[in-house]
Amino acid sequence: MSQREWVEKDYYAELGVSKSATADEIRKAYRKLASDNHPDKNPGDKAAEEKFKRVGEANSVIGDPAKRKEYDEFRAQVSSGGFGGFAPPGGGRYTTTGGDFDIGDLFGGAAGAGGAGGAGGFSDLFGGLFNQGRGGGAGAGRGRAQRPQGGQDVETALTLSFREAALGETVQIRLSSASPCLTCHGSGARPGTSPKVCGTCHGAGVTQRTQGAFGFAEPCTDCGGTGSKIDDPCPDCTGSGVTDRARTINVKVPAGVQDGQRIRLSGQGEAGFRGAPSGDLYVTVTVSKDAVFDRDGADLLVDLPVSYPELVRGSQVSVPTLTGRVTVKVPAGSRDGQILRVRGRGIARKSGTGDLKVTLRVATPPAGMAEAELAAYDDALRAAGFDPRSGWAGSA
Repeated sequence: MSQREWVEKDYYAELGVSKSATADEIRKAYRKLASDNHPDKNPGDKAAEEKFKRVGEANSVIGDPAKRKEYDEFRAQVSSGGFGGFAPPGGGRYTTTGGDFDIGDLFGGAAGAGGAGGAGGFSDLFGGLFNQGRGGGAGAGRGRAQRPQGGQDVETALTLSFREAALGETVQIRLSSASPCLTCHGSGARPGTSPKVCGTCHGAGVTQRTQGAFGFAEPCTDCGGTGSKIDDPCPDCTGSGVTDRARTINVKVPAGVQDGQRIRLSGQGEAGFRGAPSGDLYVTVTVSKDAVFDRDGADLLVDLPVSYPELVRGSQVSVPTLTGRVTVKVPAGSRDGQILRVRGRGIARKSGTGDLKVTLRVATPPAGMAEAELAAYDDALRAAGFDPRSGWAGSA
């Protein structure tokens, strides 16, 4: 295969997805095509076998975010005329419209004496799918063993009250996702049996072939790239070790979690193929507004309505907290909007607990007071010599 033929492969079309497809869409497309064309389901069908190889190759590239990014960037360069030509397999530099271009500059390694499949370059981009030895000959290098296909991460949302978020809470959430099969416990084999090491790839998950100057490591068609074979598949998961089912998960929300914060639960995402590690679960927390409290970091905020006489002469007022009530002393001569601080009665955090900040808010008398009541109020203020505009710049 020439380098131009390699780079012009359309892995998106191979999986039947668009270039803007999400990771989940790519994963689902690959699973369906791999299942439909698996050699075990299509014995003797060469077309299905070839399709199985191609979708495996496509998924190994665009199914990996890092490789997909590099693949997209390189194809964009080619389609826009960024490379004017391709050097022969023995060279590491390419002629471009703007001068020489070292393929290692794009992929983080030199192309090497082995050409596209040397250390770094194309073989690193495709994670072992293209693996050429230094002389470019057949069998010059062995394919690297495939890592088990781990489960996908899962995201969900959780709404908490203000007090639940501030104090911490253990909450149950219900999810429906790919989970380890309860019948075979994720092995994929019928209970009482176990998977066997694949005799074709000897557990590597890949086999070698050569074409021209290139050596290829491709998914083993006998075991589907897993490195193991199941003679008697589990009847419930058909050998995948995974079933879709609803499950209940206990989420321990730490005290002080804030609105929009994400909580990671390791290993609680989708189950991996045939016992491979599960993905993670990410829970995004939404915190509801509270009728009494607000917060500023770890400080708990509360507005305290007070009368004018309470500000003037001072008073003792009971104020709510997250865990009970405290008595706050309002000093004589306090002002509207003044903030009183109660140490250590805020929101708990690793480095300590925040404070309770009480903002004094003067409550004005209700409208519709009797004239006699208003007159008495005015008389009291005049007797005290109080003028609300005394010292105001606008009085001059």
